[in-house]
Amino acid sequence: MSIHSPETTAPVVDEDIRLHFEVQRLYALEAQLLDQHRYADWLELLADDLHYWAPVRTNRLRRQQALADGSPGEVAIFDETKASLAWRIRRFDSGMAWAEDPPSRTRHLITNVTVRAGEEPGEYVAESAFLCYRNRLEREVDIYAGGRTDVLRRGADGSLLIARRTILLDQNVLLAKNISTFL
Repeated sequence: MSIHSPETTAPVVDEDIRLHFEVQRLYALEAQLLDQHRYADWLELLADDLHYWAPVRTNRLRRQQALADGSPGEVAIFDETKASLAWRIRRFDSGMAWAEDPPSRTRHLITNVTVRAGEEPGEYVAESAFLCYRNRLEREVDIYAGGRTDVLRRGADGSLLIARRTILLDQNVLLAKNISTFL
């Protein structure tokens, strides 16, 4: 497909641009909701059958890189469903989550977004890079960096929902006291 022959590619390019813009808007809204502690609103961006997963990563030699990321069923930093995320959010709201009282201040930055068609009709695979800065109390500062691969699908109202999220943190040892932040 040549970008210089608009008469044959314009509809496809326009559709790709529209989808990419829609995904960018979804991620900007998600970051804003998380940074404003509007977790119940954030849950609305997630499909009911969500799988939110961050495998543990290990340092491996080049020839063993295929073994560097954990597999499903192994120990994970996150291995959540929408229901388990909702439970965590209710715990935050109850005042019983002492690791978040007073609450952290966060800034989520999402970049390098790419989108392609998924395996199922109406699904899309979006990849992105993220940086999440977290500050709590006077001296607790954590920075999480990595990449995410999401499977997105249309909800009943036509909006995009996050159905699957795989988070690959760049660090394999988390130096934070806890990870009460959503990525």
